[in-house]
Formats: sequence, C-alpha cells, structure tokens
Amino acid sequence: MLNEPVVATMFILALIAVGEVISIKTRARVPMLLVVLLGYLVLMWVGVIPKELVANSTFSTVGAVLIAPLIVHMGTLIPMKIIRQQYKSVVIALLGIVIAAGTILLTVSPIFGYNTAAAGTGPLTGGIIAFVVTSEKLQALGLTALITIPVLVLSLQSLIGLPLTTYFLRRYAVKVKEQMGSQLYVAAASEAALQQEPFDKAEEAEEEPVKKSWIPDRYATSSILLFQLFLGGSIAVVAGNLTGIHYSIWALVIGLVGTLSGFYRDKMMERANSFGVGMVGVIFVIIPSMNQVTFGLFLQNLPAVAMILVIGSAGIILGGFLGAKLVKWDADKGIPVALTAMYGFPGDYLVCEEVSRSVGETKEEQEHIFNEILSPMLVGGFTTVTIASIVIASVLMGTLS
Repeated sequence: MLNEPVVATMFILALIAVGEVISIKTRARVPMLLVVLLGYLVLMWVGVIPKELVANSTFSTVGAVLIAPLIVHMGTLIPMKIIRQQYKSVVIALLGIVIAAGTILLTVSPIFGYNTAAAGTGPLTGGIIAFVVTSEKLQALGLTALITIPVLVLSLQSLIGLPLTTYFLRRYAVKVKEQMGSQLYVAAASEAALQQEPFDKAEEAEEEPVKKSWIPDRYATSSILLFQLFLGGSIAVVAGNLTGIHYSIWALVIGLVGTLSGFYRDKMMERANSFGVGMVGVIFVIIPSMNQVTFGLFLQNLPAVAMILVIGSAGIILGGFLGAKLVKWDADKGIPVALTAMYGFPGDYLVCEEVSRSVGETKEEQEHIFNEILSPMLVGGFTTVTIASIVIASVLMGTLS
C-alpha cells in the first residue's frame, strides 16, 4: 500500500500534520521539523514504514524543483534596509562555526582520533554540501568506515539545533513583544505621539520605498508570478554551475535585486498561493537524510557522534554569545543566528514562523516578531550552510591522509 505515491505522500503529510499540532500545542517549544524527523526515524527503525517511503511518494521531486524558486522568494521577503544591517549576523554566524570547529577538534580528537573529529565537523557546521565534500574525500582515501559519522551528524544535528534555537529565539521573541507593547503604551500615553503613526507603521515609514513592479497588477496572476520565480531560480542554478558559487547565494541575490528593481513584488510565493506546498515539498527533500541511519550504526557510532554534537553545539552557542556581545546584540538573538549552522533552510524559516506564531497574540504582534527575527536567521543560515561550512569541510578534509 505504501508503494502508491498518493498513500506514501499522505503518510508523510500525516507526520507533518502531527508535528504542526504538537508545535501549536507546545507553543513552538517542540518544533514541527523535530517531530517529523524523529517520528520518521523511529517508525523506520521499528519497520512501520520503509526507507523508500519518500521516494515512493515522488513528492520530493516537487521539493527539489522548488528549492531555488523558494530561495528567490526569500529574497523578496527582506527589505534592503534590513539586509544592509545584517553584517552583524555574518560575524556571529562565522564566529559560531569557527569556535565549534576548534572545540570539536581539540576535545574529540584525543578520544576518538583526529579523522573522526574532522569527519563530523564539516556537516555539523553546515549542511548537505559540506557532507558531500566530506563523504567524497573519505571515500577517496578509503576511510569508508568513517562515512557513518557525517551521515549521523547530518541526520541528527537538527534534533539538537532546532530545540536549542526555539528556546533562545522564544526568549528573544518575548522581549520583542514586551518592547513593542511598551512602545505602543508610551505612544498612546503621550499627546505628541498621538499625532504619529503606530509603532509598526512608523517602522515601515523608515524603510526605503518599494519600486513599482514592472508587471501591471492585472497580469500578476499565480502562473505569471510562478514563472518569474522559476526564471530567477533557473538563472541561479545556471550561474552556480558556471561559477562554482552555490546556486542558493545567486538565488538570494536575484530575489533581493529583483525586488529592489521592481521585477519582483514582495512575498512572491505567497502572492502566487504556492508557498505552503513549496515548504512541504522541501521538507520531503530533507527527510531522506535519515534513511542511512540504521539502529545498529546508531549504537555503534553513538558515543563519538554524541560527543561531536554536544561539544559542537556548545561551541556554536559560545561563539554566538561572544559574537552577540561583540556586535552589541542581545545574546538570545545572536545565539539562534549561530545555531542555524545545524539545520539551515528551511529550518531557519520554519522556526521563525513557529516562534512568532506562538509568542505573538495578535496578527500585528506575530508579523512584527517574524520580521524582527527572520532576516538575521536567514542571513546566518546562508553564511554557514552555503559558504563557510563548505570551506571548513574542504580545509579539514585536505588535512587527512
């Protein structure tokens, strides 16, 4: 029965739905993505579902096709004024993964060996691309027994990174909510402030005006908007192949420049009524990373992987804390930015959405919190997962022999 694409897709969607319910019930203390990944892993171990379940659904193909357009869409979410301010996110993200890499190599190497430490460091400080760099080098050197290490780290790091991010990000979101309420109260109490715009409107007024779209409103249909997104995504993929710079960076730049120039509107994929399907499709792409984690491999490599995850997480948190102090940010804002190294996109977007939804009591509060935390989280995730982790993985694999 689970061989049927519709049934297989329904089963994965059921996991996602359960994750959403738990996330809402726990007010995002238990992230949806955590429930989905852990639930999939356990069900696969006990034999309830086959590891081919996602492949049988064929829905992961939709997610794979939508990743580049989704990242272009992400570029349409962030005003240029905010982007110019996000150099601090880059500093925090880089400091987090550098300290994490250093602490792993210093503490894990004496116990499990340098090769094991190096094999787990790249994927921990980034994502799939860093894993590919690591696994290819290990295979070339004949160190195939170590490939389980990056597989487990890649598969399990989000199970630690997402709850930690949710914890710190919720603390910061509560502060943002309290600050918003305080400023609204002061504005309401002051006679002079009564002549001004509300708090969130005043923030909007300071932003640069959005250039009028090239395409008249009557032609802004879902099909045309999707074509624009896929056009940008296609250009990003081709540019990535030609330059060697990961296509996700090109896609983000295309989204930003396209919005600034007026080719794109804000929130393109939402306007095209396809954002929900796109995000579900990307989750289908993430889940198969758990397929290679058998219970036997899990137990055999658990001590080394557990130490890498714990020490690496502590290093990232320390780096995020120090980075936040360096750029004069709240530590509860800086630490989640550094922790994006452990999951990247779409986890960074999803956790922002869940936290803002759970902390904000009104639509205005939810939007304000979401806008406050999204930009640094996305920039932090791109810095670590798409650039820095690949460099770290390449350098570390070059030291093996």
